[in-house]
Amino acid sequence: MVKIDHIELPNFPLLLAPMEDVSDPPFRALCKEQGADVVYTEFISSEGLIRDAAKSVMKLDIYEKERPVGIQIFGAEMDSMLQTVDIVEKSNPDIIDINFGCPVKKVVCKGAGAGILKDIDLMVKLTEAMVKRTNLPITVKTRLGWDHNSIKIMEVAERLQDVGCKAISIHGRTRAQMYKGDADWAPIAQVKNNPRMHIPVFGNGDVNTPERAVEMRDRYGLDGAMIGRASIGNPWFFKQVKHFFQTGTHMAPVSLEERVEAARRHLQMSIDWKGEKLGVFETRRHYTNYFKGIPNFKEYRTKMVTSDDSADVFKALDEVLEVFAGYEFAH
Repeated sequence: MVKIDHIELPNFPLLLAPMEDVSDPPFRALCKEQGADVVYTEFISSEGLIRDAAKSVMKLDIYEKERPVGIQIFGAEMDSMLQTVDIVEKSNPDIIDINFGCPVKKVVCKGAGAGILKDIDLMVKLTEAMVKRTNLPITVKTRLGWDHNSIKIMEVAERLQDVGCKAISIHGRTRAQMYKGDADWAPIAQVKNNPRMHIPVFGNGDVNTPERAVEMRDRYGLDGAMIGRASIGNPWFFKQVKHFFQTGTHMAPVSLEERVEAARRHLQMSIDWKGEKLGVFETRRHYTNYFKGIPNFKEYRTKMVTSDDSADVFKALDEVLEVFAGYEFAH
């Protein structure tokens, strides 16, 4: 069993990574149903929250059925981050996670996200102050370092643990790499194998097949896997990994009917949560993966990703069910 503070999780839990415009309540609900053990919100700007920016505040919505759920925040100003803790507490999450890993320029240029990897002392001070501000467990998501020449993840992990961080998720790339090249899990394993470390160490980056999850567990000995891009348009990934853990075989491919039904529910939940316009727009990125592998699908995908009217998208989904009836997906 793995524990984040008092939260008990199964052996080698699977965590849904916080992803901008992806990890919203509708998608989290689908992933939870399919076996995600912990889900995280999209990352939320501390400056946006204290200014009461509508988009940031909306991201605080969490629901009982998703627990345990973590709200992830980013920022680099001590006062703003502490005020944010007070605001986030009112949403009653199970975990508050700090993003010290986002590589996006607009975040990094403010010294937040992966930008803080240039100032490890500030990273530690912020974490310590936030731990003292709340009784909720504080966890951290970060990267190996700013660039290849400044990887200090062993020191970072020890220091964060020492000031009360309850778990750390590490993406196996530096900020300089962005999402290019292969994730390197070896330094994450070194953190886990450090005899001084006793908090859970989760791996992130390139867990895109059940076999890779097994490798992260058995070869690298990590405590769990945080799954990001592999889950987009494929909420079944968590169930597929768990099935492989238990049986050593791949789960039967998800049927066309199940995919259409999930896409329909996803779209409807998105509209219910954020309105027609945004609901239609932000669900688009999932359709390619929902129907990946179907030949001659372009016409239908185009309808789904260009229409601004949900009725048109629902109609396209009905057509997919009709036109491709009997299609069997490969493993």
